[in-house]
Amino acid sequence: MAAIYDDLRSFRADLPALGQVIGLDLGTKTIGVAVSDPGRMIASPLETIARTKFTLDAEKLFAIMTSRRCVGLVLGLPMNMDGTEGPRAQATRAFARNLAQRLEVPIALWDERLSTAAVERLMISFDTSRKRRAETVDKLAAAYILQGALDRLSALRRQAEDAESGSRAEP
Repeated sequence: MAAIYDDLRSFRADLPALGQVIGLDLGTKTIGVAVSDPGRMIASPLETIARTKFTLDAEKLFAIMTSRRCVGLVLGLPMNMDGTEGPRAQATRAFARNLAQRLEVPIALWDERLSTAAVERLMISFDTSRKRRAETVDKLAAAYILQGALDRLSALRRQAEDAESGSRAEP
């Protein structure tokens, strides 16, 4: 059974040094999927899965994760603007618990407030048609969520390296 983390510091400690991480934007009708490069620097949108039943959705996710040899999963957690968790966040936590029972890789929950809105605004600014936005917003939101988590993981790595090099420099 996989561990579920609310903070990326613990998630990072549970990841191998290299390997792709998958990012998910969990909606009521679709799941946006994004993936990182093995060095975990760049998130790329991958696909949108139409939700059916949990078991079928999970099988599709496992197939993606297996084919890409993913070592971790970042799941967007839809927090309320005041920082509390509502019904959607509770449903996302339940989804994570169900996935964790079937996975061996760690799962991180990452605050996704306004991710879909930010992606929508960006697509509108590029004059993307309404139809095209509907087709791509979920996987782009997943990439936005994953990139935020990757940036934080990178900052944590730099902090750890700085702390280690500082302790070696002292007599």
